[in-house]
Parts: sequence; structure tokens; C-alpha cells
Amino acid sequence: MNKRARITAELSAETLAMVEEIAAWQGRSAAEFAAEAIQRVAETESDYRAFIQEGLDAADRGDVVPHAQVMAELDAMIERHRQRCRS
Repeated sequence: MNKRARITAELSAETLAMVEEIAAWQGRSAAEFAAEAIQRVAETESDYRAFIQEGLDAADRGDVVPHAQVMAELDAMIERHRQRCRS
């Protein structure tokens, strides 16, 4: 089932003008543009939240790399890069 809902949001005059201009350029309504924009942001934020939760869960399990090891690996990468640049 694809239930729909309507929301209302206050926009600055500048933002509304951009939305209307872009929507007109794309040949659709401002409402259609806004609905897709909200969906895209919601999906992105949901994915980001899941990514963060995955990291938090790994940390809770103790599945982490010690800071000193990470820094040593980064230092080695930087040094390899410097060596390539000197060649």
C-alpha cells in the first residue's frame, strides 16, 4: 500500500523562487519537486544513520582498531606518498 500524506513547510522567498524555477525547468510542479527532494534527503539520512549505527554496534562489540595502529598506518601511507613524489 502506498499511502500518501501532505505536509506544510515554511520556505524563505529565495528558496521558494529556486524551487519554482528548477521545477519549471524540469517541467513539473513545485510540489512534485519538493516531494522528490524530501524523499532523497530522507533516504540519504536514513542510510547515514544506519552507517553510524553499524559503527556504534562494532564499537560496542569491541570490534575496533586501536588509535595507535590507525595512526601508524596513516603515517606509513603518507611516507609512501612522499617517496613517490620525490621520485
